[in-house]
Amino acid sequence: MKFPLQRLCSSLRDIRLHDARTATAIGRWLGVAVAVCFVTGLVSHYEQHPPGWLGNALPSRPVWGYRVSQGLHVATGIAAVPLLLAKLWAVYPRLFVWPALRSVRHALERLSVAVLVASALLELFTGLLNSAQWYPWPFSFVPVHFALAWVLLGGLVLHLAVKAPEIRAHWRLHSAGTLSLPAGDGPDRRSLLRAVGAAAGAVTLTTVGQSVTPLGALDLLAPRHPGHGTQGGLPINRTAALAGVDASAVRDWRLRVDGPRPYELTLDELRALPQREATLPISCVEGWSRTARWTGVPVRDLLDRAGAPPGALIRVTSLERHGAYRVTEMAHTYARDPLTLLALRVNGEVLSFDHGYPARVIAPNRPGVLQTKWVSRLEVL
Repeated sequence: MKFPLQRLCSSLRDIRLHDARTATAIGRWLGVAVAVCFVTGLVSHYEQHPPGWLGNALPSRPVWGYRVSQGLHVATGIAAVPLLLAKLWAVYPRLFVWPALRSVRHALERLSVAVLVASALLELFTGLLNSAQWYPWPFSFVPVHFALAWVLLGGLVLHLAVKAPEIRAHWRLHSAGTLSLPAGDGPDRRSLLRAVGAAAGAVTLTTVGQSVTPLGALDLLAPRHPGHGTQGGLPINRTAALAGVDASAVRDWRLRVDGPRPYELTLDELRALPQREATLPISCVEGWSRTARWTGVPVRDLLDRAGAPPGALIRVTSLERHGAYRVTEMAHTYARDPLTLLALRVNGEVLSFDHGYPARVIAPNRPGVLQTKWVSRLEVL
């Protein structure tokens, strides 16, 4: 009878680990991760695609703002993956109860769970693949990822509303001290929660080094390493070859600045202007970031020469032949910041083609996709 008894005890422990207390404990961690990921995702989206009322008022300080917010976004998104899988494991027996629909309230609960699970899985795993720049789907990632975030939030609100009576009852029992663990159940649950916490901590620690450079030595699983790149240890996402920029494209390069007093500059004339150095991070939406020392002409000096008014929105055009960010807009808060440069050098070296030769934008607190490379035109709007 020894082995059947052991199997019976193991089965009972397994059943207890699929209970509401286990799901609630994991759900709290998952809720914190999703909340941080959602808020920082909104920051990232609106900095990349600002609505009209915000388009010319985005803040350029602190200089590390986007680095921190996007690093948190990707780190919490990755940490949420093992938490979500553990949460689904804890509740999956209840996903297959029969009869499937017992009442209107039960139908709403099932609907909220279906929306919540589907949107969470899609949101996290498409985000994870985006961090590796792998897109095995036919749709555009950014708008779908943004829309799914709101669907996930709506599913969560609906789920909490439907489960509110049970949540209140649970907390009343907890507050009254009448809620206790069955004998022998505590150690099993604690072991499970320790394992889930260790898994979330491990994937975070081995990926967050792509943004937190002091932890770069532990950056084992992230798709980018902040010290690996073609110039000055700076990684790149989009090469000159992919953008269609080569030596012939820059042979007769001239910078055109359009404003009340338009003018053009050759590369030699641009190099002859007063230069400034700025130590700024370049931070990518995929989560990696790296600080570098940039040298170039302050953008505001170029705009003043063209007679641009102080609050003007600026359009930046690249030499690249195709791409979603070939033409971007820069708020006056960036354009007038003394640290915003039309950079010609990085870490003391002339920019390489892959890093934007002959000139690129570098600005504080700005997403990497908007730090336009191969700049050919600045236009005062």
